[in-house]
Amino acid sequence: MISTLVEMFQFTFLVRAFVVGALVSICAALLGVSLVLKRYSMIGDGLSHVGFGALAAATALNAAPLAVSIPIVVAAAFLLLRLSENSKIKGDAAIALISTASLAVGVVIISQTTGMNTDVCNYLFGSILAMNKDDVYLSIALSVTVLGLFIVFYNKLFAITFDETFAKASGVRVGMYNMLIAFLTAITIVLGMRMMGAMLISSLIIFPALSSMRLFKRFKSVTICSAVISILCFFIGIVISYLYASPTGASVVMINIAVFLLFWAVKIFFKEKKTLKTAAVFSVVGVLLLAACGNAKVGNAKNINSGEAQLEKSKIVKKININETIEIKEKMFIAQTNDVYLNPDEYLGKTIKLEGLFKREQFTGSKEDHCFVLRYGPGCCGSDGNAGFEVAWDKEAGIDKPYPAPDDWVEAVGTLKHYDEDGYPYLYLALAQINTLEERGAEFVSQ
Repeated sequence: MISTLVEMFQFTFLVRAFVVGALVSICAALLGVSLVLKRYSMIGDGLSHVGFGALAAATALNAAPLAVSIPIVVAAAFLLLRLSENSKIKGDAAIALISTASLAVGVVIISQTTGMNTDVCNYLFGSILAMNKDDVYLSIALSVTVLGLFIVFYNKLFAITFDETFAKASGVRVGMYNMLIAFLTAITIVLGMRMMGAMLISSLIIFPALSSMRLFKRFKSVTICSAVISILCFFIGIVISYLYASPTGASVVMINIAVFLLFWAVKIFFKEKKTLKTAAVFSVVGVLLLAACGNAKVGNAKNINSGEAQLEKSKIVKKININETIEIKEKMFIAQTNDVYLNPDEYLGKTIKLEGLFKREQFTGSKEDHCFVLRYGPGCCGSDGNAGFEVAWDKEAGIDKPYPAPDDWVEAVGTLKHYDEDGYPYLYLALAQINTLEERGAEFVSQ
């Protein structure tokens, strides 16, 4: 278990994923208690669809996704609240109206611009491993803001959650605090979409709250338990995703489902009130032990997507250092490659080593062939994706040799540089060497 964690934290993008995911999970769990008790839990699902439409618009405009989606989703949250309170369109109908309309708008925008590609798949089902530094800093700042506002206005939120009428009679500005819940939820949904996707984000709000309510009855106890469950499920989910090459968001949801069923079973077998808290402790410990046992056995498990032999040969990736070669491993190949493209400033001028298929392609209007070293991966609608780098001999260093034959399995070593074409910068590896290998790795990788 410890060795697995050490290996995982060598990847910079996984460190970002842990930090942002933990903060978003706490925010979603805390707000989820109020939303579930107010019977408004599906607002997360509705706002995530609005977020998808906003992200589609941002992609079409080549704008920053979070900067575009946050104000749109916040406005949608306020509109949902207004429709539910002052319109004949109530609750679930208002959510369905806005969510389906937003999803349709997003699909139309994407179909007319970028098409249904892997980026769209990430927005739908989540890709926490694909975040640049600006996204991370903004996510941390907004998550801390959400947590701070929740703590400051905890008593008021508690009052309007259980009895709005009594709270209003007591002088509490119910409308303002309902707007605050909607605002905080909208921020959390947008941040969580990068991790869970539009289809799964509502699970972060619903499952921890429902699980904790199986064993606890006090608002404070439920809130604290929800936060603990949410962090625990996220942590185990992302570890499982790393070990078994499964989608991160779906892995987190499956762990949440397991915890919910576990807490439900505990409630049935421990009906006496005095034993519920003890049972909850044993439940959490049981989940941890099961996760630890699963990690201990993973060394003997077969990975049908990447190949058992290649995974067993992979060693711990060294921390990125300007004086060291950055090796793109078969495990996490797509995530490592994406991180280079998302955060090029951290990699430009550094030496990168990778294995993959050698490909030559001539683009329309181009006078010469472009060469690539890549592997295939999942796309949005099938196995139509790929990951890798364009490569060319480093002529500045006086290197100009013949290239391998197309579809040869090669090992490439080169310095990450960029060139400008038609006003756009493109990354490539200025090759120091490229060798054809007899032993081939996995042509298809899943993460």
